[in-house]
Amino acid sequence: MRRTIPERARRPDVKLVILGDMNVGKTSLLHRYMDKKFNNTISTVGGAFYLKQWGPYNISIWDTAGREQFHGLGSMYCRGATAVILTYDVTNRQSLAELEERFLSLTDTANHDCIYAVVGNKADLTDPLADRENYEGVCPVHKPNYACQLIPSGSPTLFSPGAEREVQKEDAVALYQRILRYKAVDEHLSPPAERMCFETSAKTGANVDTLFETLFDMVLPSILRKRSESKASSTIDLEDYGPVTSKQIKGGCC
Repeated sequence: MRRTIPERARRPDVKLVILGDMNVGKTSLLHRYMDKKFNNTISTVGGAFYLKQWGPYNISIWDTAGREQFHGLGSMYCRGATAVILTYDVTNRQSLAELEERFLSLTDTANHDCIYAVVGNKADLTDPLADRENYEGVCPVHKPNYACQLIPSGSPTLFSPGAEREVQKEDAVALYQRILRYKAVDEHLSPPAERMCFETSAKTGANVDTLFETLFDMVLPSILRKRSESKASSTIDLEDYGPVTSKQIKGGCC
């Protein structure tokens, strides 16, 4: 016997969109979070949709294509987005520049209070912490759940990087601040850059859960507000319409 899924169980409460150039690991990030494993993925064609249940809430996560020929679709996918993950490759400086040059304008269709995260993927190639399989730890610089997961400059390490780092933490922070200016958002009223600039590894799992779960917690007020507005709009107060007269009744047609 087939079970019917309740309408509320299928309907997304909010939308989260992942943007970024091709080969930065957007799809791999999403697979690591959803499936808890690393897959060698092929380039996304157009976009892909996933639904994540977060407690009693449903969050749709859109994985978008980074290829130039699919660029025009990004604006459509961002329409009504509550959170956007702007993803780059820490070993490729151009991938960070592309976020500002090609992808930021696509977010003009997102909600006015949309939350933005700047995410440097492939940290396992340069970061000794992220090189540990399934690593999820406390950032040594900031508070727990602050997701930069970086070693303080000058810290001793025996780690030998497999690739040269081209994007520093300061570069991502500077981009986040420019995003706020582009969106005309008061920096003092927005989440701090240290909380919204992440470094992850889809290969090892480093900081991936922290990224998504931090954003899920941050969009919770939007979910509650949306449900409250939906509930209010479905309730009709008959007193607002005044008394019904006999003339109004006769004027109806069945």
